[in-house]
Amino acid sequence: MSARATPEAFARWTGATALTLAIIVVGASALAGCAGQDLSGPPAARVSAWVSGAGGGAAIGTLRVESRNIDLALSRHDPAAAIKTVCALLTNDAQTAIGNLPTPDPQLTDDLNRAYEDAAAAGDDCYAGSSGVTSLLHRSAAERSKLMPLLTAAIDRIAQITGHAPSTSTTRPAAGSGDPFAN
Repeated sequence: MSARATPEAFARWTGATALTLAIIVVGASALAGCAGQDLSGPPAARVSAWVSGAGGGAAIGTLRVESRNIDLALSRHDPAAAIKTVCALLTNDAQTAIGNLPTPDPQLTDDLNRAYEDAAAAGDDCYAGSSGVTSLLHRSAAERSKLMPLLTAAIDRIAQITGHAPSTSTTRPAAGSGDPFAN
């Protein structure tokens, strides 16, 4: 644009700015509408909505299975590449689960955050130690041994709030299956 703005250039710039602002407002409104589902109603309803929407039970089950898969791969003396794969899965799924926090309950959020952080650290240490660095594999094993009680504490907290323990199956339960968290 020259030192002197033309009315057409100003109109284009103003139109683009207005369009950008409209997109931002619509996007923020849509996100605010989604967040309200977890934030209204009694604690049991809010936590139930979070467990169902975020797949909280399945995330817990996935981390349990992946932790056991690491133990299995190490006990079979699988190749380093196979061990790296199961370790990376634990880290990636733990980080995904962290992204689903916070929950509507601060204590549940703290319980899950500790568990998910522990799982991510265990996966990272396992991955880094998979080529035979025993100190890292031992650290990963210690972190994974702490993981199960942390996940159990989170399940217990969900049950305390909602009156139901979530399914930790890694497959989604069908509607009408009797699982109170099924969609």
